[in-house]
Amino acid sequence: MKLICTQSELNTNLSLVLRAVPSRPTHPVLGNVLLEADQENQLVLLTAFDLSMGIQTSFSAQVIAGGRITIPAKLTCDIISRLPEGEITIEDKSGEAITSEEGDSFLITLTSASGCYQVRGMEAEEFPELPQLEAGVAIHLPVEALTQGLRGTLFATSSDETKQVLTGVHLTMHQDSLEFAATDGHRLSVVQTTCGAQDASADDQDEADNSPAKSSKGSTLSNAESLEFTLPARALRELERIVGLRQTNGTINLQFEQGQIVFQGGEETPTGSLPLSYRLTSRTLEGQYPAYRQLIPQKFQRQITIERRQLLSAVERIAVLADQKNNIVKFSIDSVKQQIDLSVEAQDVGSGKESMPAQVTGESLEIAFNVKYLIDGLKALSTADIQMQMNEATVPVILTPLGGLKMTYLIMPVQIRN
Repeated sequence: MKLICTQSELNTNLSLVLRAVPSRPTHPVLGNVLLEADQENQLVLLTAFDLSMGIQTSFSAQVIAGGRITIPAKLTCDIISRLPEGEITIEDKSGEAITSEEGDSFLITLTSASGCYQVRGMEAEEFPELPQLEAGVAIHLPVEALTQGLRGTLFATSSDETKQVLTGVHLTMHQDSLEFAATDGHRLSVVQTTCGAQDASADDQDEADNSPAKSSKGSTLSNAESLEFTLPARALRELERIVGLRQTNGTINLQFEQGQIVFQGGEETPTGSLPLSYRLTSRTLEGQYPAYRQLIPQKFQRQITIERRQLLSAVERIAVLADQKNNIVKFSIDSVKQQIDLSVEAQDVGSGKESMPAQVTGESLEIAFNVKYLIDGLKALSTADIQMQMNEATVPVILTPLGGLKMTYLIMPVQIRN
């Protein structure tokens, strides 16, 4: 195998797949990246897989001789990232096997304008294959709908591994809409997008006609039917990162079977034999996701309309005084003055207060929130003005954007102690 590529392309793609390399691999080959050189299409494929999440990317290169080999992931990435810009030649001399306790390895030579490096690779046959889904649902998702949903929910997932199902984002897919939901037990974020999902195997005419989503077995998702699954936040963060670097519009192919999901995207190659510039596979999370829709109140006694950036800036300033023991901000909502007073009192530190105008409907109220949860929600809402809807100081409060994305952010108030 021999190929020539640019340092920037190799470094970018290695950095993408490196996130799927386990820090403590159960088998030595899992600490490697599979490198495949396709001479016919002049493409290089890089694959990493930790047996739960897999990432594959491809990029153009001058492939002089094709082949497959695995290379040590972190070591190679550290070397490539420090090499100067320009061309890099990668050559595998598979005939020069080196025997060790871990089995045969092979020397791979990396040559750049600044010097030459050699690393030990392993046979590609030892590397596990990424899951291939033969049945189940296969549809197209608009990139914009996917990124909006991830941006509006990932921040609200739980980091507590004992509540595994809450460490993911729950997706509900209908014929023409996609709903994302995430909760950690203290707050809930729900984003609804119009996706116009289509059968991934449909022809161009069917796509143009916005045909309904179909399974590869021919069944359809009718208006009354839905598809639901929960995906790990870790995999979705990597998907969001890859999409941000490799694809800004168009659609992503999604294939789903019970327990496994595959996202594919990118541009077609000239011959079409290697159509993907990236691919991410992940297991789905097991367990019943909470019935979150039942938590959202339907009627409200109070409603506040306020400028989002002004509120966010004030909360961030006053949060400087909040600490881990007292990380709450108190809202004094005045319906007469049509304003909100924000205050923080931190024992042995000090206190702070800010005021701002707001459109208040309903009676005055004092209510408090966790500073971090409030800031996270205000950052995710993204529109110029937002609405805060509430009843009493001890029941959930709803934040929604005015215009733009259809998003609901539920946050539980904190009990005010005198």
